[in-house]
Amino acid sequence: MLLDPGRNIYRGFGLGSSYSKVMSFQSLIKYAEYIVLGQEFPDIPPRFLEDLYQLGGDFVLDEGGNVIFSHPCKNPLDRPKVAHIMAAILSRGHPSAL
Repeated sequence: MLLDPGRNIYRGFGLGSSYSKVMSFQSLIKYAEYIVLGQEFPDIPPRFLEDLYQLGGDFVLDEGGNVIFSHPCKNPLDRPKVAHIMAAILSRGHPSAL
């Protein structure tokens, strides 16, 4: 895990913010499901509320700092499958990932 308070690396990976993507119909449906099912929303530390509309991503780097898996999220619901991440790691010869 990497903390990037200045968001330099965040921008370097091409990530950004989007009100329309974070508040899309699909996202609002998912948020409504939390409410209907009585599920609690994850706690958001106050410092993350500075840019509530930022889009994340999933990236895996090897020991040398080379990106071996990259998935910039198109919206808050866009997450890669663990199998895809593991396949990328294993294809690069990292059997210790198991």
